Amino acid sequence: MSEEATQSTAPAQEDDRRNLDLLLDVPLSVTVELGRVRMPVRQLLALGSGAVIELSKLAGEPLDVLINGKPVARGEAVMVNERFGVRLTEVVSPNERVERLR
Repeated sequence: MSEEATQSTAPAQEDDRRNLDLLLDVPLSVTVELGRVRMPVRQLLALGSGAVIELSKLAGEPLDVLINGKPVARGEAVMVNERFGVRLTEVVSPNERVERLR
């Protein structure tokens, strides 16, 4: 590549880097979903301390990791320094993410 070509691509790369830097600080909502359940308000209001809500997933099934409500990965629950965490076991492919947007 000639020196002239290298110089002409450098500003474009710098602009791309600046644009990416703007996105890196955008806050996103990350949700880890154990499962879901639908119940009538009457049943919800009857819940008390110690009540158990049965979720749609089976024990041992991967947890869903959502970013702004969109699935991006699956994982398993882990303990990290006395806190819960998620070890990602599968990241949704870019093609699958695009398909789910439609």
